[in-house]
This record gives sequence, C-alpha cells and structure tokens, in this order.
Amino acid sequence: MTDSALSGMVVLDLTQIMAGPFCTMTLADMGANVIKVEKPNGGDDNRRMGPPFIKDWSAGFLALNRNKRSLVLDLRSEDGQAVFKRLVKGADAVVENFRPGVMDRLGLGYDALTAIKPSLIYCSVSGFGNTGPDAKKGGFDLVAQGVSGLMSITGHPSMPPAKVGVPITDISAGLLAANGVLCAYIYALKTGQGQQVDTSLMEAGVAYTVWESSVYFAEGEIPGPLGSAHRVSAPYQALRTSNGYLNIGAATQPTWEQLCRAIGLEALIDDPRFILPGDRKARQDELADLLEETFTKDTTSNWLKMLEEAGVVAGPIYNMDQVYKDPQVLARKMLVDLEDSDLGTIHNIGIPVKLSGTPGQIRTRAPMLGEHSAEVLREHGFSQSEVDLLVSGNVIVENQGPGTGR
Repeated sequence: MTDSALSGMVVLDLTQIMAGPFCTMTLADMGANVIKVEKPNGGDDNRRMGPPFIKDWSAGFLALNRNKRSLVLDLRSEDGQAVFKRLVKGADAVVENFRPGVMDRLGLGYDALTAIKPSLIYCSVSGFGNTGPDAKKGGFDLVAQGVSGLMSITGHPSMPPAKVGVPITDISAGLLAANGVLCAYIYALKTGQGQQVDTSLMEAGVAYTVWESSVYFAEGEIPGPLGSAHRVSAPYQALRTSNGYLNIGAATQPTWEQLCRAIGLEALIDDPRFILPGDRKARQDELADLLEETFTKDTTSNWLKMLEEAGVVAGPIYNMDQVYKDPQVLARKMLVDLEDSDLGTIHNIGIPVKLSGTPGQIRTRAPMLGEHSAEVLREHGFSQSEVDLLVSGNVIVENQGPGTGR
C-alpha cells in the first residue's frame, strides 16, 4: 500500500472546538499520527456541543476528529506536564488553541518545548494572534467575522448585520495553520530547525476580503453588503426563476454575450446602458431586473439545461440534502461513509484535495475520550508499570467509554 503523504509525522494536538481540530484533521487525513491530548472530566468541549450522535460523541466532534487518537492527560499537574514533555521528544509538531499565555503558565510554551526539541513545530491558533493589544482577548468565529469586516459586507443592503453562514474564520484559520505547519515542517526537515506558527481567526477573516480591501485601498470607498452580487462584476449573482433561483456567472465580455444569446436577449449586447463591464456593474440592479423578467418565465432546471448547452457558467443553489445527492459531489468522493463497530455507518465530508500518489484517507472514526491513553504512552517508551502509576494517580485517564465524563 502506498504510504500517506505525512506518514511518520507525529502531531500532539491540544486543540478543541473547531479551528484547531480542523487544522489537525487536515494533517491526520494526509497520514500524520495525530494524538489528541484531552483534559480530564469531559475532554474536548465539542464532545457535548451541537446535536448528539451517540453518548460521548456529538455530530460535530465526529466530523472534526476522525483519524486521531485520544490521550486524556492532566496538564495542570506536574506529573502531567512531565509526561507531555516526554511525548514532545518523539513529536514533530504541537498544535494548541488556548488563549495566548496559557501554555506558558503551564510551563509548556514555545521556549520550554523547543528547548527540549529544537526541531519542533509549535503552532498556535487564537482569536487575535499572539501579539498586539488584543492578543489576550478570547475570540469566536462570530466575533472574528465582525472585527475582520466580513459582517459589514455580508447579507443584503439595509438589513441588519449578517455573518457568513458557515464558521468561516474558524475553518480558514485551521487551514492556514495546517499550511503553516507544513511549511515549517519542510524547513525543519531540511535544516533541523523548528519554529513557531502563529495565526488567528481575525487574520483569517481579513485575508478573505480580497476584493473589498482592494477597492478600499484603491479608492477609499468603504464597501457594503451586496447580497449575492459581485463586488466588481455583473451579472454575477443569484437571479429568480419561475420556481426558485439560479446563479449566473457572466463576469467577462464573452460570457455576457453568450448569456444574452442563450436567453434570447441579444439586443442587450448593443444596448448602450450595458456595453462595457463597468456599465453593467454601475447598473447591476437595473440589469438584474431585466434578466429576471426573462428567467421567471421558466423553471430553474430548464434554464440550467439551456445555459449549459450554450456554454454559460451557471448553477443551482442547493440545500444540504441536494448537495449530497449531486452526481459531481459524489463522483469527487465528498461524501465518504465509514463503517464502525461502535457507531455503525458514519457519514463524513470527503477530503477536498486529491493527491495522485499519496491520497488522503478517512481511516478511523473520532476517538472515545481516553481511548488510546495507554497505547500512546507505551509507544513513546513508557513502561506498563509507569502507565499504571499514572492511571492510579489520575494523571492520565484510560478509555472512559461512551457517555462518561459528561
């Protein structure tokens, strides 16, 4: 069997909820040995958030912690800190998403751990980053979407502030963290020198404002919400049909002309109001009204067939049930079912990047709390008598089983 791209990489995962776990899941999907170090008395708070799946697992926890193993370790105790430092000797990376300063107070900050292993990659994901006046503030996706400007450009004009429908700064911070870890890991493999990776939800949100920041930098204009419309192009938005909506992407001159011919509005091509891209953008509301007069005469599915035949970029607006019945989504393996002896069939979002030689793989479900505590320690050189002593002293907790620690 072909090795995974990150086989042999050992990651100590101190994260919980979403941003950090998304980072470590991304690494685990590509073959990294991710050891999820959880606190006693419940572990990752996400085990109890959102709709329950069964007992100790929430649906969200299952979605974000596949391919990982769970070690319950009391990092507040000196013995627990000593155990963690021994684990660091065999690790390539540590990922944590505590508030800045917490790991230092535990004696497990960047300086302390890199003194043990200079090649270690130490990744921190926080609300606002490790430096600056707001470094110590707590941060959640909603707050980050507000501070980064995302909520000022989301939704429709004259409506209350709206956030992006998904926790986008959490997920993107996780992706940025994974990218940073991999960049630092490559450098460490070449030089033997580790480094700290530092990113935040706030920075992830700001990074998304490419069009909006560009407009602000160039013209000093403060962008507002546009609904589904594009910041600089038109028509590029959702338009009504007789039974719903469809998305139209006619951002360039050729695609604009294709659209007009496909729907029988060739006269608009030479209409002086809409000759150039800038003209169409300046009159985007008027243009949308004209297009909807035609689109509302037929159904979404019929229009999509006609537009596809004409080579016009367009698409439906799916709900989640429709997403996971779409042939292209299924063909790209973005729904992966995992059969598990404890939970039966577990539906997973598939791995969104495909490697031809070392593809990612969903191998195991998210772990029970403490499911691998003893196993992990034995792999890192702890004797069984040491493991037993740590268990009896409540420094580590072995498999608590579903439903305990709630």
